Amino acid sequence: MHVKNPRSTKLGDFRYRKDRKFQTITLNSDLNPYQFLLTYIHELAHLRAFERHGIHHAQHGPEWKKLFQELMEPLLTDAIFPRDLLVPLKLHMRNPSASSARDLFLMKEMSKYDTKNPHSKEVFLSDLSPGNTFLLSGRKFRKGETRRTRILCEEVGSGKKFLVSRLAKVQASD
Repeated sequence: MHVKNPRSTKLGDFRYRKDRKFQTITLNSDLNPYQFLLTYIHELAHLRAFERHGIHHAQHGPEWKKLFQELMEPLLTDAIFPRDLLVPLKLHMRNPSASSARDLFLMKEMSKYDTKNPHSKEVFLSDLSPGNTFLLSGRKFRKGETRRTRILCEEVGSGKKFLVSRLAKVQASD
């Protein structure tokens, strides 16, 4: 297992390499303790699925889901997770998705435990009203309509449209 510098596209991963005896799990270093544990168990379930089923199973299919649920079940107590996380975690674990980042309720609750800069004005994009403007990666956008897990946003300067995750942390602007 390796703890890596933060990556914007994933919280962690399991890598199968047929040329290696040992497989690799990587996790982002900036995860809060609860997100770190959840991500570790998610990736451990991939390793267990690989050990039991080889490479011939769906990456986030029924075999992986069952193993993930089995590994998480004994941890879903208030001795491990704060009570405010147990409700969204238990709901998430009924049918876990490929990424906990797709679960808006769970991610919002998890984010309460992130190390925050007290001067940060970041909010989730989902918390802004349509039409509001915001900054993301130094560029100004206007929030548009929600399309399932992403929001259609227009870059103010160019008029180009982009789909942005509801869970993107943005800075509201005037």
